[in-house]
Amino acid sequence: MAGELFNLFFTFFKIGCITFGGGYAMLPILERELETKRHWTTSSELLDYYAIAQSTPGIIAVNVATFIGYKRRKISGSIFSTLGLITPALIIITVIALFVSNFEKYEIVQHALKGINVAVAALLTNSIFKLCKKNFKNIWSVILFALSFSAIYFFHIHTAIIIPASFVLGIATHFIFNRKNFSQAENSPSSSSANKEEQE
Repeated sequence: MAGELFNLFFTFFKIGCITFGGGYAMLPILERELETKRHWTTSSELLDYYAIAQSTPGIIAVNVATFIGYKRRKISGSIFSTLGLITPALIIITVIALFVSNFEKYEIVQHALKGINVAVAALLTNSIFKLCKKNFKNIWSVILFALSFSAIYFFHIHTAIIIPASFVLGIATHFIFNRKNFSQAENSPSSSSANKEEQE
């Protein structure tokens, strides 16, 4: 058990060391480390974790680390995973705070951050394309995406309203599709013949 806890810690420690941008920028790295290399989760599960992490308080990446850790080793696993992810940032920020005053005012740092911002934008774009391909499963998901994007971009509606509304619409479409499939199954020829046989 202790071995797996330390494995969780060092895995997320490595992810925390090599990731800039956080949030959705971490999705490709999390997929490679957690899904492809270690098989700790599946692609659909990881997207579900992201959806839940986005709609709950806190940082997305930290919430995902907590979910994965809990899946592996319950509460102790979630603690070690979360600590592993946040430790690199704590170390780096503490060192900067201790030894460098007005860190962001250095010209070389400003240029370095500009370069990192471009790379993070590329990572985010890649993550967006992956999310779209995996979540656009039917016409309703495309419509929901268009409505949510329009509400945020054009009408500046707060995401605190968009997320619960999307939650309700997602449940509604689930019941609509299930009712439609149930009705089709009842009206199918095989169902009709089965009902006739029961009546005879």
